[in-house]
Amino acid sequence: MNHVPALARLGLMILVLGAGSSAHGQTGAPASGAAEKETTVSARASGTFDVKLTPQSKEGETADAALGRMAIDKQFHGDLEATSKGEMLSAMTEVKGSAGYVAIERVTGTLAGRSGTFVLQHSGTMTRGAPQLSVTVVPDSGTGQLAGLAGKMSIKIEGGKHFYELEYTLPDTP
Repeated sequence: MNHVPALARLGLMILVLGAGSSAHGQTGAPASGAAEKETTVSARASGTFDVKLTPQSKEGETADAALGRMAIDKQFHGDLEATSKGEMLSAMTEVKGSAGYVAIERVTGTLAGRSGTFVLQHSGTMTRGAPQLSVTVVPDSGTGQLAGLAGKMSIKIEGGKHFYELEYTLPDTP
């Protein structure tokens, strides 16, 4: 049985989930008892991104049209010039407009002139069309000049175009 149409509908629903919602996450505050006080810079990055979701095979798994797994490929433009790859797990319900997803993606590129990688963690739900989305930088996932990165991302979709805003902190020196 082919579940791609259901997965495609879910993918569109998940993309719409970001429309008008804001993400909530950690702000990068130092751990209590830290031996050194590290100077951090707070900043905001914004721009656009392109995303491609590819349904993944469910071979060897119990086929359930309401559950999906997709590969994520993104290209970020603007203050964050990067690509990302990740995976998303999703669930649709019998109630129109209600669904949920979780995702992890590794971002590789340049943020504010500093290069490296970091990981974003997504958790999204839609309750009868009302979206709630949280996209957070996984603590201590930054590498290279992005080591120590902390923050949260919000996503908006307007006129079919995807926009991001990343509120973040980074150690003062790369």
